[in-house]
Amino acid sequence: MAECGASGSGSSGDSLDKSITLPPDEIFRNLENAKRFAIDIGGSLTKLAYYSTVQHKVARVRSFDHSGKDTGQEHEPPYEVSVQEEVTARLHFVKFENTYIEACLDFIKAHLVNTETKVIQATGGGAYKFQDLIEEKLQLKVHREDVLSCLIKGCNFVLRNIPQEAFVCQGDADAEFRFHSHPHGFPYLLVSIGSGVSIVKVEAEDRFEWIGGSSIGGGTFWGLGALLTRTKKFDELLQLASQGQHANVDMLVRDVYGGAHQTLGLSGDLIASSFGKSATADKEFSKEDVAKSLLHMISNDVGQLACLHARLHGLDRVYFGGFFIRGHPVTMRTITHSINFFSKGEVQALFLRHEGYLGAIGAFLKGAEQDNPNQYSWGENYAGSSGLRSASPGLGPTQRARSGTFDLLEMDRLERPLVDLPLLLDPASYVPDTVDLTDDALARKYWLTCFEEALDGVVKRAVASQPEALDAAERAEKFRQKYRDKLQVLRLQPFAYGSLTVRSLLDTREHCLNEFNFPDPYCKVKQRENGVALRGFQSVVRALDALGWEERQLALAKGLLAGNVFDWGAKAVADVLESDPHFGFEEAKRKLQDNSGIDLILGVFPFVRELLFRGTEVILACNSGPALNDVTHSESLLVAERIAAMDPLVRTALREEKLLLVQTGSSSPCLDLRGEPGLGSRSDRSERGVRWALVSAPSPDLCVFERQIEKEQTRRLRGPGALPDVLGLGLGLGQAGRAPGPQVGAGTGDLSPQVHASRALDPGAGPQAP
Repeated sequence: MAECGASGSGSSGDSLDKSITLPPDEIFRNLENAKRFAIDIGGSLTKLAYYSTVQHKVARVRSFDHSGKDTGQEHEPPYEVSVQEEVTARLHFVKFENTYIEACLDFIKAHLVNTETKVIQATGGGAYKFQDLIEEKLQLKVHREDVLSCLIKGCNFVLRNIPQEAFVCQGDADAEFRFHSHPHGFPYLLVSIGSGVSIVKVEAEDRFEWIGGSSIGGGTFWGLGALLTRTKKFDELLQLASQGQHANVDMLVRDVYGGAHQTLGLSGDLIASSFGKSATADKEFSKEDVAKSLLHMISNDVGQLACLHARLHGLDRVYFGGFFIRGHPVTMRTITHSINFFSKGEVQALFLRHEGYLGAIGAFLKGAEQDNPNQYSWGENYAGSSGLRSASPGLGPTQRARSGTFDLLEMDRLERPLVDLPLLLDPASYVPDTVDLTDDALARKYWLTCFEEALDGVVKRAVASQPEALDAAERAEKFRQKYRDKLQVLRLQPFAYGSLTVRSLLDTREHCLNEFNFPDPYCKVKQRENGVALRGFQSVVRALDALGWEERQLALAKGLLAGNVFDWGAKAVADVLESDPHFGFEEAKRKLQDNSGIDLILGVFPFVRELLFRGTEVILACNSGPALNDVTHSESLLVAERIAAMDPLVRTALREEKLLLVQTGSSSPCLDLRGEPGLGSRSDRSERGVRWALVSAPSPDLCVFERQIEKEQTRRLRGPGALPDVLGLGLGLGQAGRAPGPQVGAGTGDLSPQVHASRALDPGAGPQAP
């Protein structure tokens, strides 16, 4: 912990906190490499944004340099593994109360080393109030930005880059929030509830129109709440409201009409008059009930106003943001109820996980336009982000106080923009995870326990992956603590990072491993397994080629299944592999369990070889980054090179580009057909009258699509413009998140129309083994 303080009064008066203890490793991270700043200062909260470069370790693989050396060593590893330093870009967003602004500015200034910028973009009402203080402390010139344009830029940015940014509030259901993974589109309505209310119609990235607003907003709730309850802090007012009963203060429909309300078609629980009972009841009302009534009054009013504007402009989606929301379930439920009631279910109220950062993000983007940040894709770094927190009573006082003081979001720049797999008919309906652990409490408990129990094994492999690093054990223990803390947060708040799935648990673990410089704990395991599998490749394909056609197809399919039903993340499989290091291909086929080298080299490549023999062009898509013991794209290139040296069919296919190896853009062991760099639009190969297949391998999910273009036959049978047949197969555990077992399909949602026919492969002799 590092203590920082501010001694002068600055321009902010005595209300600012003059001393604050900050954990620098947790709050203002990578400040020494900060390059550009932006700040959004509202009535109660400050949101700081900055860009930094982050140096971390990456696992690299390369072929051995055999120049002048004897290459005849039988048990030499198939490639060399090294850990190198790499610099990547990261966006940091920190939210804290205005009372801490002076101390935080002092802390930032003390830790800045080589910032490139001389200007800080600023938005919000506080950009005027605190301008002199900011310029004095940071020695940066304040450039004020328009509030609404910053909000729109920020909103579009998070909706575009964070798949599960938007969610609906479930009312009183067990799962408080249900997240939307659908791509966002235009137009939509953005309702910002700050001190007042602004309503904006957004028609495109940079085209929007302010269409209405109200003076009755968050400032009204705060001001009236302070007068009525003598409670000055906004979060304390929300806490009071969560414990109150508004019906003790509000006059309901049944209080006015008695039983006659049923003849009017109205629910007796509807509010007929906010605070209506306070005029006639001769009693004192509790602070909790008063706060709850006030919260309902403001929320219902905003919801009705937003609904009327949405209906007037023919819009069916309304995004809500602003400091009034604060991730507070009662507020969001009331607004949702109001929207549903007045629109009769035709308008949807949507909320944002990071609504508090929209202004800061937009201001940052305006200051970084010369770098064109929108040309990249950005991904949320779970290891450095607080996640969505509810005001649920299940949170302890320490957690509530902590989330009310500092909140964090980090986003890492991805190497290239991501696109959806072109074969997806409707990306908006595609959901890669078929089980939502947020909803299924039993499955959630099972998987959280599995991941916690697996921590010892992960720590052990992490240390083993860096035998020459003296601090590996210390870093591994820090990883253990951080990931265990994340699991504890997810037990209490399963919606913290969107829908909780096996994928998100694995992604969070990978992010935490990377945070402590363990880029690929399984790199040595994969190196060893791939070496063993390569030595067995020729004998496996000879055995396959000796089989009859039907037997060969069954054997090939079984080889694929052997590597793709389970993964190292499954505890039972891990136990088998730990107890028997010589567990091999035949054992895997008998038990249908996974081993990385077996999976790719003895499972996928023989299948690819069969497709090549039939004249099918193949795209082999592998993970861009490491996850568990799944092969990465860089490893697949070296493995393919070694196989090509043994097999003329594979060698010719690589040379003639009939076998392509591409990246998926993913670092997850679970299959996701969203975001596939390197595939681009529908391949022009389809125009050359050839077959092509996409094989995603290897992970606990397997996806194989085969497409055959036979132009003349297609025209004869179906007419001009008809789509070809496709053989589709999807198998996996990772997408399911339930008990082990294969599943047909790669998540919910359809592939394009050509993925509908299962055709028998043409009988014939197999390829000749080398």
